[in-house]
Amino acid sequence: MSQKECVLEDKACIYCGECDVCDLDHSKYCDNCGRCIDEGSDYKTVGIDDILEIEE
Repeated sequence: MSQKECVLEDKACIYCGECDVCDLDHSKYCDNCGRCIDEGSDYKTVGIDDILEIEE
């Protein structure tokens, strides 16, 4: 079985939990409140940097 890849950096996941931290308040875990989503238009958007394909 292959090791899980880190979603923030190009390395293996070490289960540090940094990917679960809120982008707006670094002292709390993300609770999917949606406040970080861009509201400057008629619809909400989330920027996508890359698409990872998981090989099984």
